[in-house]
This record gives sequence, structure tokens and C-alpha cells, in this order.
Amino acid sequence: MTETVAIIDYGSGNLRSAEKALCRAAVDAGLDTRILVTDRPDAVAAADRIVLPGVGAFGDCRRGLLAIDGLKDAIRDAVRVQGRPFLGICVGMHLLAREGHEHGVHQGMGWLDGVVERMVPADSSLKIPHMGWNEVVLSDAGRAHPVARVLESGDHAYFVHSYHMALSDPSALLATADYGMPVTAIVGRDNLVATQFHPEKSQRVGLKFLRAFLEWRP
Repeated sequence: MTETVAIIDYGSGNLRSAEKALCRAAVDAGLDTRILVTDRPDAVAAADRIVLPGVGAFGDCRRGLLAIDGLKDAIRDAVRVQGRPFLGICVGMHLLAREGHEHGVHQGMGWLDGVVERMVPADSSLKIPHMGWNEVVLSDAGRAHPVARVLESGDHAYFVHSYHMALSDPSALLATADYGMPVTAIVGRDNLVATQFHPEKSQRVGLKFLRAFLEWRP
């Protein structure tokens, strides 16, 4: 049976790279999966899995999402009511927080109890934005999570960001990276999983993570 994965197009995201990477992961897994880039609420409502990418500032991404009539509600219904698997990427992860503190205070979706804050590494020589390859280190919860646990010791992923999610609920923390401070790298609860890094840019590591997401049955 064909599954449809809806990649949300709200004017902020690395859409084609995400589409290509998910298509490759589906082929690698031998899955009959249709990858759809869409801004249509009806297409989101009909999808089996939801991917919310994001590049840029928290407030701009939030405004872009709200600007498309019915889209935010369709995502919420598919994910929070229907329980369909959800993947957030970068700012797509940030939007799950209670609020974001980038260029002001902005309300998030509130699906995870956390705040998106500017990174302040202990080593002042480390440049912001944090850009490049970093090791992803799983927490105990991450080692038990069906998607996150495919990552192994020494696996590196590609990061590009100046802000990160500070979680109030440590049980939702699946992995961290070190950039002069602990950086939230993967979060998850119930049918949600989200990454600070870009799996679509993380080559072998990203593809196996995306494959695990496509095979996940939360």
C-alpha cells in the first residue's frame, strides 16, 4: 500500500533537498512511498506522514505558516489528533516549542515544553551560527527510540543554526551535540520526532535517519 509523505511548503525550507533525500531513503528501504511537497491543507489532511522543514528566523517561519489559511490547523489535526508520524527539521523543530526568543518573543505550537534560545558557547572563539558537522550523541531515551537509535557512536550530522531548543521536559531529549555547550540535536515524544541538524544534508547518517522515520510505526 502506497504511503504519502507531505513536506510542508510554507515558504521557508530546503524543500527540494528534503524531497530528494526522502525519495532516496524510501528507495533504500524498499518502500512504496509518495513524497509530496505541498501547501494545501487538504493534502496534509490526507497524508500518512508529515514533514515540517524550516530555514530562517522563528518569527518569519511562524508567520509564513499562519499565512496559508487552514494549514496550521490541518497539521495539528493530522499530527495531534490523528496521530500520524511527524518529523520537524531545524526551524521546523523550533516551531514545536512553547515560544521562540529570536528577534523578540514569538508563540510556538506548544507541542513540546521548551523555549528556543540563542546559543552562547562557553568558548567565545566559536562562531555563531554553528555551521558544519558535529557528532550526535544519543541520550538514554534516544537509544530506546525507534528512529533515533539507528544513529551510532561517532555519527556526525550537518548543522546550520544560531538558536537551539532548551527543553523543560528532559524526557523529550533524544540526542545532543557539543558546540561549547550542550546543543539539543534530536527531540521526540509520542508520534513526534525532530532534529536540529539537517538530515537531508547529512549524507549517509541523514539517509538512515530518514529511512527509520519512514519505517516508524508509533
